[in-house]
Amino acid sequence: MTGTTTATAPFRLRTAGANRWVVLVVLCTSLLLVALDATVLHVAVPAVTQDLRPSAVQLLWIVDAYPLICAALLILFGTLGDRVGRRRVLLLGYGLFGAASALAVFASTPHVLILARALLGVGGAMIMPATLSILRAVFPDRRERAVAIGVWSAVAAIGAATGPVLGGFMVEHFWWGSVFLINIPLMAIMLPLGRLILPESKGRTDGPWDVVGALMAAVGMLGVVYGVKRFGVHRDLLDPVTVGPLLVGIALLMVFVRRQRRREHPLVDMKMFARPAFSTAVGCIVLAMLALVGLELIAVQYLQLVLGLTPLETGVRLLPLTFAAMAAGILGSAQLRRLGPRRMVSAGFVLTAAAVLMLTRMGQHDRPALLISGFVLLGFGLQTTLFGAYESMLSEASAQDAGGAAAIGETSYQLGAGMGIALLGSVMNAAYAPGIAKVAGVPGSASAQAGNSLGEAYQVAARLGGTAGEALRRAARVAFVHGLHVTLFVSAGLLLLGALAALRLPRRMECDVADTEADAVGAAGTAKIGPQRGPERAVEVESTVA
Repeated sequence: MTGTTTATAPFRLRTAGANRWVVLVVLCTSLLLVALDATVLHVAVPAVTQDLRPSAVQLLWIVDAYPLICAALLILFGTLGDRVGRRRVLLLGYGLFGAASALAVFASTPHVLILARALLGVGGAMIMPATLSILRAVFPDRRERAVAIGVWSAVAAIGAATGPVLGGFMVEHFWWGSVFLINIPLMAIMLPLGRLILPESKGRTDGPWDVVGALMAAVGMLGVVYGVKRFGVHRDLLDPVTVGPLLVGIALLMVFVRRQRRREHPLVDMKMFARPAFSTAVGCIVLAMLALVGLELIAVQYLQLVLGLTPLETGVRLLPLTFAAMAAGILGSAQLRRLGPRRMVSAGFVLTAAAVLMLTRMGQHDRPALLISGFVLLGFGLQTTLFGAYESMLSEASAQDAGGAAAIGETSYQLGAGMGIALLGSVMNAAYAPGIAKVAGVPGSASAQAGNSLGEAYQVAARLGGTAGEALRRAARVAFVHGLHVTLFVSAGLLLLGALAALRLPRRMECDVADTEADAVGAAGTAKIGPQRGPERAVEVESTVA
């Protein structure tokens, strides 16, 4: 039985008071765990390989099942939350995430771990868009929402960057399964806490939910993201296993868009993309993530294979990037009011490009001051860009479309990450491989194998031994650093392109009172706008209790 609570019921949340900031804490804790799990397993891969003995294909799925499934299902669960209730989907995501974490902790075979990672991806897809769409409903005032989005985006950066550090610490002191252990008690707390504190809100309920369209979007995104990720590893567009899913995914997404445009009650309102601010913000998210993830991947290889740092030391070296991103998120609201979306996002891209160009001074020897300065500017610039883009995107969407808009933003985030690995990885390989094609004393077959990656070059050099092995090792290091510089220049060019694209964003941060109140009414269907209290609005969001 479903009913709406009365004003005195314990599940009522008065968002005009401090409680909405408590809601923000709960939402950010949820996001932190999801972001952590995207990167926490990376440093545990050697331990997993030694313990479970997975094949090369199984190992690939252990690492990629989580982001693939999560990216594929974001639109499905984001729009489902608009229909059945965002809090309801979020709480189901909590339960599934905790159960999947327990399965991963005690996985004894590669197949069980792959299943657990896939279920974590389903749970993550339920949680991520729900956190942003609930935030949109709880903070109808754009100025306060900008502060909340700044905190939200900073937490996302913290989770992604802290994952390797936490994973390295847990693996060194416990066992690889411990990297998932932290999720279980936190989700056990979050589930009842979320039910008590989080308000229920819904979006569009007119017309039936487009189940066929949702599945079409899920399969299409799975094909595109899988094809992009596979190309990032193999870099062979003639490979049918790469190009097949990619083409099928693109075709399904094109049919999905046409279907949504023709439907009276679309799953995703494609008219949002006709607004320059919305489409530009989505494009900026893709470009920012393309640069960030591709550069992080190459930076980790540089720190470990060129400078010889351990996984834990590598994670610590990346912490300045995290702290800078936190600062950018905290300062984002004030900067947005002062600069406006256009100048803020453009400035973020330019600052990031400057940081990338600074990092081209990296060589074969450790330069800590240069790395710290570059990572600080990189983290601050990228987080400034992402903050301005997310805030503009979410503010351009109505409260009724918040779930779909949040899902589109998160999908852009995941797609940009996959494209970054594929594109910048291809640039890196194209610049690196010729440098070791002809090394004195090294057979052609050995040089060809060493051209796949710096890690393989070290393995080949160890097998060769002697003068030839040492020559190959030196040549590979020089070629890698050269490839790194080329990749950084390409990345800087893409970032400057993003700065130009951001000029389509609004010049000022518009905060229209009428729009704010209309959004608040549409947030849950049962929201009540109370009397004006200075700069705030007394907004009550009623929970729907099943």
